[in-house]
Amino acid sequence: MKITLLPAEQAVGKILCHNLDDSSGHKAFAKGHIVQPEEIDRLKAIGYDNVYVVILDEGDIPEDAAATRMAQAVMGSGVEATRAVTGRVNLLAGRHGVVHVNGEALKAINSIDGLTTATLRTHSVIEAGKIAATVKIIPYAVAETSLRRAEEIGRASGGIISVWPLLMLKVALVLTGSDRARQQVTADFEPPLRDRIVTLGSQPLPAVFVPEQSQAIAQAIKDAVASGAGMIIIAGQTSIMDGDDITPQGIRLAGGEIEHYGVPVEPGNLLLLAYLGSVPIMGAPGCARSRHTNVVDLVLPRLLTGERVQRQDLIALGDGGLL
Repeated sequence: MKITLLPAEQAVGKILCHNLDDSSGHKAFAKGHIVQPEEIDRLKAIGYDNVYVVILDEGDIPEDAAATRMAQAVMGSGVEATRAVTGRVNLLAGRHGVVHVNGEALKAINSIDGLTTATLRTHSVIEAGKIAATVKIIPYAVAETSLRRAEEIGRASGGIISVWPLLMLKVALVLTGSDRARQQVTADFEPPLRDRIVTLGSQPLPAVFVPEQSQAIAQAIKDAVASGAGMIIIAGQTSIMDGDDITPQGIRLAGGEIEHYGVPVEPGNLLLLAYLGSVPIMGAPGCARSRHTNVVDLVLPRLLTGERVQRQDLIALGDGGLL
């Protein structure tokens, strides 16, 4: 692709490089417009005897066709593409879910000159129909070889951006503390946790309150699993203060395994994550009583897609973990 100045008569069929205004300063022709034969007289009438145009080289792909192919290259499951306009295609969430971005593949594709893809942050919650990513071709055309490189990266990655569906799980709420604190603990934790679960499309089971004793917690976990819970959240009068505190002891007594305790996120450092088989168990910190964004909002959506969040995933939250 090259940009050159041509007499208006020779610009027919060529792409205008710049916006052109009329005598009153209003836009008469937009950049990217393909000049038509009947427009030559008007161009000259408003003072454009010569115009800068784009001339494509052999093998160049115009921006809209390139953007359409680029979008197909980066799309994974749960994503839909809009029609290309001025070299841009928006990728929309095809469902309520969680955005998943292959970061290394995204860097590789954005390293190709003239091709750009911008996404929401990976693991963002998104509603169906909202924009998850946008593809933009920077010049008016790009080389076929560049597009093929992008397509190869997209194929190898299996889709650079996807929207993972939120599963409709039953979520058990186990609240702990002294009997005197039962009412306050329930009032503090149950409403905000229930609201989060419902917003993400799952079903909160009625909250169960048990003494802060390892055996009582273990039995509540077993009962929750027996009732069909696909996830368990434990919150209490006091946050978990150690990896061998009462709540983690109860999880182990129930047969669970601690994945990780202590997360580089503020608010929410004292989060614990464990699993009983395939059922995730979240030991929620005290900030879970708040409706403001905290560590629960970073981890809960991922668990409700069925992702088995692991220790290294929680450690990685430190980058951007100051909320």
